[in-house]
Amino acid sequence: MLSRYIPALSWARNYNRSHLPGDLNAGITVGVLLIPQGLAYALIAGMPPIYGLYAAIVPLLIYALLGTSGQLAVGPVAMMSLLVATGVSEHAASGSPEYITLALLLAFMVGVIQLVLGLLRFGFITNFLSHPVLSGFTSAAALIIALSQIKNLTGIPIPRSSSVLDTLVMTATRAGDIHLLTLGMGLGGVALILILRRFSRRLPGGLLVIVLGTLLTLFLGLDASGLPIVGTVPAGLLVPRVDFLQWSAVSDLLPIALAIALVGYMESIAVAKSFAAKHGERIDPSQELTALGMANVVGSFFLSYPAAGGFGRTAVNAQAGARTPLASMISAVIVSLTLLFLTSLFTFLPNALLAAIILVAVAGLIDLKEVRFLWGANRTDLALLVSTFSATLFLGIEEGILIGVALSMLSFVYQASRPHMARLGRVPGEESYRNVERFPEVERTEGIAIFRIDASLFFGNVEHIKDGLSELLSQEPDTRFLILDLYPVNRVDSTAIHALADIHERLRARNVTLLLSGVKGPVRDAFARSGLAEQFGGDAAFLRIHDACQEAKRRLNAYLVGEAGPDA
Repeated sequence: MLSRYIPALSWARNYNRSHLPGDLNAGITVGVLLIPQGLAYALIAGMPPIYGLYAAIVPLLIYALLGTSGQLAVGPVAMMSLLVATGVSEHAASGSPEYITLALLLAFMVGVIQLVLGLLRFGFITNFLSHPVLSGFTSAAALIIALSQIKNLTGIPIPRSSSVLDTLVMTATRAGDIHLLTLGMGLGGVALILILRRFSRRLPGGLLVIVLGTLLTLFLGLDASGLPIVGTVPAGLLVPRVDFLQWSAVSDLLPIALAIALVGYMESIAVAKSFAAKHGERIDPSQELTALGMANVVGSFFLSYPAAGGFGRTAVNAQAGARTPLASMISAVIVSLTLLFLTSLFTFLPNALLAAIILVAVAGLIDLKEVRFLWGANRTDLALLVSTFSATLFLGIEEGILIGVALSMLSFVYQASRPHMARLGRVPGEESYRNVERFPEVERTEGIAIFRIDASLFFGNVEHIKDGLSELLSQEPDTRFLILDLYPVNRVDSTAIHALADIHERLRARNVTLLLSGVKGPVRDAFARSGLAEQFGGDAAFLRIHDACQEAKRRLNAYLVGEAGPDA
């Protein structure tokens, strides 16, 4: 029972030793990758670079204990870093003690939100943010991250701005201030990383670039020529702190905390599910929410800003052989050893190389493939993507998220309120029935209309369904029997029951008999409890469309020869 809440108890107790080489290799590989990425992503977040390493230790260990994915690599990611900078920079200067305090408080708040939602089993919230919206937001955020690194790549002292246009204008007007040594170092770093990646994606290109750039700066004294460097980096084990819990700032940070909690979880669960499917594993969405929440809560006490699962590192982790969360524990150990013994090596690390690592990393977040796919597959979803992309890019990160979520919900409500409906006909020689618009060869019987509703019935869509039935009857005024195929209907609410009763009465007034087919158990129960089944009559429901159609033909023939009325 306890292993349900602490999955590490299960996989550690039944650990397959054949997984150890893969976990060890993956742990070391990702640990080495985390060092340059952590330093670079902290720069995006407006934090001193060393805080990127702090975010790559405790959150990894906590997630390894509580998470259900064997491959997800949790830690600092570009998207979370950008959101931190967006939210905290409004209240404090980047890199200042107050800024760091607020960033730690933000991690705590994000963790609490995720933890509460996870304990309440709210993992299903991922269903309400559509993939096109997430893709549009991610692509725009990637461009914003890239533009935020112009000052580190070029040496131009451009102030942080929430406006992309302001950043571009300031860059253009101050192009003459470009520091050529800084630009050369940054572009050289980008080129070298890309070249190394062409040889092998397993090569730690970012780390090699950092080592080479640091050595060049140290031995050639490039910092004396104006090349910005990281400077002194503190060493030692993490010392927990609690002084960041300033409750007066909670209300100011709550909107961005909600956004980070949602986006961080969405990014993490999407990556975790993707790799779990490849390895035949099962992911528990609510437990993932709990694990991320606890990772951020505990991590905040150990100097970590908000962390999440990243696609790039997870892909490397899986490719290197990770099968269990032991790989993440090993990665955390690698980063811890770096903090203890190697921080002095980062003193002469050029900021331009951290910018180079960021630019290469976020380039993969721009999802042009999804745009091409949606152009051919679904123009409505493409409009959602473009709208979210534009809102994020030109209005801001928080506005982009809010607009994206609102658009997702509006799209969901619109589609739910306009369910697909079809007029059916019988396939010649068979007892099956198909949509007359898609299968023009089907047979129709004069006086009998068969109508299928492809959705559950609720207050939001019943008027659309009533309008569809009215249009059908206006096109076929000679209809004497209307068969409603309710097999796709799983649930009905009270408004839908009232609407069906109203439809029944209107049809009777027009001398049209209503028959039902394929009514499922929960819907039959609702009809019985409400008295609607009695109103319809005991002979109005049939298991199959064909049975209802045959009965309608029998009654219609009897009516035509004058033996009885159409309800007989």
